[in-house]
Amino acid sequence: MEVLRPQLIWIDNRCYRKNPLKDSKAFNPENEDFFDSEFSSTAYNDEVCGLDVDIEETSKGFRLKMEVPSAYYKFIIGKKGETRARLQVETHTQIHIPKVGDKQEVIVIEGHDKKGIISAKTRIDVIIDSARQRQQFTHFLSIPINSDEVVMGFEDFKLKVLKIFDGDRGLDSSLFQNPKKLHLTVGTLVLLSAKEIEKASSLLHACKAELVEPILRGQRLEVQVKGLEYMNDDPGAVDVLYAKIEPGEACERLQLLADRLVDRFTSADLMQREYDRVKATYPSGTSVPKVDHNSRRGNKLRESFDASGILKKFPDFNFGSQHISSIHLSERFSTGQDEYYECVTSVPLPS
Repeated sequence: MEVLRPQLIWIDNRCYRKNPLKDSKAFNPENEDFFDSEFSSTAYNDEVCGLDVDIEETSKGFRLKMEVPSAYYKFIIGKKGETRARLQVETHTQIHIPKVGDKQEVIVIEGHDKKGIISAKTRIDVIIDSARQRQQFTHFLSIPINSDEVVMGFEDFKLKVLKIFDGDRGLDSSLFQNPKKLHLTVGTLVLLSAKEIEKASSLLHACKAELVEPILRGQRLEVQVKGLEYMNDDPGAVDVLYAKIEPGEACERLQLLADRLVDRFTSADLMQREYDRVKATYPSGTSVPKVDHNSRRGNKLRESFDASGILKKFPDFNFGSQHISSIHLSERFSTGQDEYYECVTSVPLPS
């Protein structure tokens, strides 16, 4: 079915099919040969009509400048320079990549005709998109869920769980989230340059007028954090345990807001959609054990713990109420002055 229904990616308002055959954890895109062996070494086969790119005419032909974060250079160059060399041969271009440490992160493509330059750009865009999907995220859209009432409820919950279930497999105090960092994760982003961070920040502020205000209509958004949920199907081997947002009109508005934010950031190529519907009803981190994507570095497998006793004892635990007052673009693995994640920018919600 992956062959019949491949993943589609959008670059510059054009749709591309992503080949699923090399979806392996051991796969390193830096070593990948991104081109079909059937391509001729003397001709480019990309359809180039309809692309709006700023190509500069020079005395020797044409030139195109692409702003590309330096983190992607190794993927464009490839193992021993093979990817760039093949790109240049197949598109009849010269691709100039800045040296390490160059502050101007601009790749320059030069060629004798526009078609070859656009073909090279398109292939570089696909390489970057493929590499981006394999990068660990650097930032995330978050909604703080750390009111005084929720923090007190969380601390009470932690004390009760450790008193009753201390000694259960994998369960100890180190698994609990820092209460100052309790939050809902709307979506994750890979932002590897100042320009990408600026783009995400500007889009979040644009969403205030285009999404937040039409959905909330100036009304204060107050939710109740109550009940527990886990992601996998075995309560005896849980890797993340969440607190839930109690169903109701406020929860529905929060869910709609989260879904619309993901739609906008996905359309802008700043976020990859993980679910058809954002799990806004399960605040990531408003949880018991926090072996989640914001707590540990690297790609190690999550450690599971036995949550069956907790789920039986506290299925409807009331953590308290929360006024949803802001949406943040947060930096991963960081701590701000308020002990929450470092805030790149934020958008206030009605108070």
